[in-house]
Amino acid sequence: MLDIKFIKENAELIKEAARKKHLSFDVAKLLELEDARKSTQATFETLRTEQNKLGEEIPKATDMITRTKLIEELKPLKEKVQAAEEAMKAVMKDWQTCMLQVPNIPDISSPEGDDETASVVEKTWGEKPVFDFEPKDHLDIMLAVGMVDFERGVKVHGFRGYFLKGDGVRLCFAIWNYAMDFWSKRGFNPVMPPVITKREPLLGCGFIPQGEEDIYKNQDDTYLVGTAEVGLMGMYMDEVLEQSELPIKMLGFSSCYRLEAGSHAKDIKGLIRVHEFYKLEQVVLCEASHEESVKWHESMNESTEQFIESLGIPYQRLNASTGDMGFAKVKMYDVELWVPKEEKYREISSASYFHDFQTRRLGIRYKNSEGKLLYAHSLNCTAIPTPRILVSLIENFQQADGSIRIPEVLRPYMGKDVISK
Repeated sequence: MLDIKFIKENAELIKEAARKKHLSFDVAKLLELEDARKSTQATFETLRTEQNKLGEEIPKATDMITRTKLIEELKPLKEKVQAAEEAMKAVMKDWQTCMLQVPNIPDISSPEGDDETASVVEKTWGEKPVFDFEPKDHLDIMLAVGMVDFERGVKVHGFRGYFLKGDGVRLCFAIWNYAMDFWSKRGFNPVMPPVITKREPLLGCGFIPQGEEDIYKNQDDTYLVGTAEVGLMGMYMDEVLEQSELPIKMLGFSSCYRLEAGSHAKDIKGLIRVHEFYKLEQVVLCEASHEESVKWHESMNESTEQFIESLGIPYQRLNASTGDMGFAKVKMYDVELWVPKEEKYREISSASYFHDFQTRRLGIRYKNSEGKLLYAHSLNCTAIPTPRILVSLIENFQQADGSIRIPEVLRPYMGKDVISK
């Protein structure tokens, strides 16, 4: 959410942001609602002041005639106050709904485009493996060594269901434990947040109402979240922090749930796109400074790249286009891993910063050295998701005999060098 004063002073900038992000948003309608909000609020407050003033006169009346007259005058005034309040609430509801749809302004360095095809590759790392045998995809490899069971997964879960088994589970635990050590050395505090949340944290993070069709909803009006970011941001909702507490660096670990409602026919085989998975997520709250946001954005994304480099998996980094980054983000990087059998890169991580867009919606503020209250800035970046990373890891490290060579950094956590039948 942007500040209404900023919106009024920069209406053309907001209009341009909506165009770049290919969003249908009418800034003129919001400004009309803002005028109506101020007008109905002023009317209500004026009438309520009159009502209060008249109400104070009644006990002071020295005779019954005067008291009765004042009471009679108060009745229609009460009705006017009630009507004015209802009108104000109706306008306020429309105003709030419209405010939640205002897009954040993309950074000037973000390439303009309709979708992910307009994103720009800024970095490519690693040598793609050259096999002296016909490489297999991760499904065939994992099935052959007993790491996964899709057939029984579908029987139990339904579409996109899976069971990880044996070394499939051990390899995930090795990745999690290595990641925990990796980011702990970088000062990130591990947190396991709730994955069942109220509506407010999702609304604050910008996942609803726009993306509500992709979120699991429970019978008690709570939700199953698709990322630890929601719980970590909600952790500080409606709080005032001290400047000395910033930056707050969190490494969230959680199960994640996504309906993939808009992707029903995409990637239906294997572990690329599943309804239920685990993810380690970096979240940072920092001072209200563009320079600080940019610094942490680069740093968080770099740490994910360094993690992938330590595993030895080829990847590329993309500067996401304005049409691909979503309405809440200022800038986004995507990191994609090489998948040999498909001969293409697949997304594994996104790094985003929002300025005070999320914290304004969530009410996360801090008191600076001068005692002034400011909204903090927020950022998030995928550390690593499982089992998706297994797709690239297993295909890149497959061997002719069907075994899988384990990256050297994971061997102490795995307890062996090779996965085989």
